[in-house]
Amino acid sequence: MKKFNITYFISFVIIISLNFVLGSSNLFAQTKKAKARINVDYVKVMDGEHYLNIKASARINKKTVVVSDIELSILQEFNDEEIEIGTTSTDASGMGKFIINNFEDLQPDSLGVYDLIVSFAGNELFKKSSKDVSFRNADINVEWIVKDSINYVNAKLIDTQMDSAIAEMPLVVQVERLFRPLVIGEDSYETDENGEIEVAIDDDIPGIDGNLDLEVVLSESDDYGSIIAKLAAPIGTVIVEESTFDQRTMWSPRGKTPIFLLALTYSFVFIVWGIFIYLFFNLIRINKS
Repeated sequence: MKKFNITYFISFVIIISLNFVLGSSNLFAQTKKAKARINVDYVKVMDGEHYLNIKASARINKKTVVVSDIELSILQEFNDEEIEIGTTSTDASGMGKFIINNFEDLQPDSLGVYDLIVSFAGNELFKKSSKDVSFRNADINVEWIVKDSINYVNAKLIDTQMDSAIAEMPLVVQVERLFRPLVIGEDSYETDENGEIEVAIDDDIPGIDGNLDLEVVLSESDDYGSIIAKLAAPIGTVIVEESTFDQRTMWSPRGKTPIFLLALTYSFVFIVWGIFIYLFFNLIRINKS
């Protein structure tokens, strides 16, 4: 009996100890901060903005979740110093955009490379984190030319620091659209030894008033980031308005119902009600007789 009591007591102590250890581990896991992951892409729009596209996420319980409403500091690293050039915040989808208002004030290093840092100081939920982004400055010069009655887009990619053409880089030619751009020809065209591409434009692409908003894009280059050059050219097909919204058709609004359909419907209504009225009066006559 005593042996049984001692065994029972030891088992009880072991179970309590295990529960305490496991409970402490779970509590620690629940209170442990996750690390915010930051992804940064540099984008340059010719004759427009320079900006950083930022996305913040974290890995929690083996799932990737967005990190929203956190403040990020943007710094430039130059001569072993970090100089803050501004701040931004992520939105509900974990996305942030930082516009570099005075790009000409940034200082590249001796190799012409700009080094920026996106830094998160941390909060009660996430650990501090940072992400470096480095890029060189480049331009895309784009023009519309005509050869043998065929329209072409000519683009040249130039490293502004070296003032030299950039060869063997993929450029995408596309027409800007409201939701998704229309890619022209191949998925991309590599620049030649002069840093140029020349792409024929079909003459049957529709555009408002016959105008096409063309774009030549260098996308997510390791050395230059993303560069977008835009060009408006009157080489599209004029969009013809074919809407029948204000006409009396089967798919028009209620106020534009076709006359024949109204007449047919009302005829059926009058016929049915006429039969009811005829039967009603006959019933009255039968009742009186």
